[in-house]
Amino acid sequence: MAGKAAAPGTAVLLVTANVGSLFDDPENLQKNWLREFYQVVHTHKPHFMALHCQEFGGKNYEASMSHVDKFVKELLSSDAMKEYNRARVYLDENYKSQEHFTALGSFYFLHESLKNIYQFDFKAKKYRKVAGKEIYSDTLESTPMLEKEKFPQDYFPECKWSRKGFIRTRWCIADCAFDLVNIHLFHDASNLVAWETSPSVYSGIRHKALGYVLDRIIDQRFEKVSYFVFGDFNFRLDSKSVVETLCTKATMQTVRAADTNEVVKLIFRESDNDRKVMLQLEKKLFDYFNQEVFRDNNGTALLEFDKELSVFKDRLYELDISFPPSYPYSEDARQGEQYMNTRCPAWCDRILMSPSAKELVLRSESEEKVVTYDHIGPNVCMGDHKGRDASATRGPFVSPPCSRVLNTHLQSCIENPPKRHLLDGQPHTSLQPPDHSGTASHTSLSRLFM
Repeated sequence: MAGKAAAPGTAVLLVTANVGSLFDDPENLQKNWLREFYQVVHTHKPHFMALHCQEFGGKNYEASMSHVDKFVKELLSSDAMKEYNRARVYLDENYKSQEHFTALGSFYFLHESLKNIYQFDFKAKKYRKVAGKEIYSDTLESTPMLEKEKFPQDYFPECKWSRKGFIRTRWCIADCAFDLVNIHLFHDASNLVAWETSPSVYSGIRHKALGYVLDRIIDQRFEKVSYFVFGDFNFRLDSKSVVETLCTKATMQTVRAADTNEVVKLIFRESDNDRKVMLQLEKKLFDYFNQEVFRDNNGTALLEFDKELSVFKDRLYELDISFPPSYPYSEDARQGEQYMNTRCPAWCDRILMSPSAKELVLRSESEEKVVTYDHIGPNVCMGDHKGRDASATRGPFVSPPCSRVLNTHLQSCIENPPKRHLLDGQPHTSLQPPDHSGTASHTSLSRLFM
């Protein structure tokens, strides 16, 4: 591909994390999470780092505001992050607006040694040099440095609003332009409904929503560049096939509600062995007698049931998965390796990339650069999702599920570098004047920390 390569050793780290649980137990879970995150930063020493969070602020955002403030300030001012002298933070805090609220939080950190990095202004259609540390919150819809959308209401199951959508930012490092998309797709509302058909009705809803996002980021409004989409996709194993495989020799008992005759529970028992219960299935219960199935060899035997991404095989690529399912981990701080019995474990948190971004990653590997795709805190309680990360040297990047990580090194990643766009050498300023007093309202549109 045309364009100059980035400076040797320009390391990029992408991380995705569903952090909703952190705000329910901030004293224990946040400390664990931050410690593990800082360890990943220390290990990979990235020059550019992206952290995509979903369910930011927890189930009750208004009640968690003080915890949100503390979490953000800790990330921006900790000793572990002191070499990152530029940052952009985008927090969707408009929780009073059902039509717009997504509870997404996107964090971007730039190492002091990284010289030429620009961010795209979607309204002015030009790049602006990144300087200082800024926080944008409340009404992100009016912030020109990103695109944020909540999915149309008819995409939501039964048209009931929930916090699902995406945020896109665009960056340019040494003539390498790329989009980073933070995404949260729809979950399985009922294990019983998910079990009824293969693929499930929920899989179809996620398929429609992800297709919508991909169509938006490659439409004709802006120049096409490589892109990385990482977040909580809520991809689930094909439930019907999994149950059939786990309970091959079992008989099924159906339990119905007395008043409505609705199926409320399925019980799978061994045909012999004293009819031992193997699996109990309810709307929010997936209780299998042997959790080791999901941990043995990192659960890779179950990857044959991880089918949702196959629909997009020509549009999205993922590095090989070698880590266990990222969800639903126990939220008990003493049980970091245990799954809850609420859902069938699955790889919900992923780091995906466009075909052109894939070539960049594979090029890094062919040049014997280190590319890793893994999870964060495998033995530590970090909430119901394990984060994913991706990292490498001189190539593109990926992220961790709920703490997934991709580590890589960045090279020129577009066929035509964005030279025709004006590179604005002036530091991008906030939409409101910076507050040099050291205090700022968390609900202000933007904030600058000096």
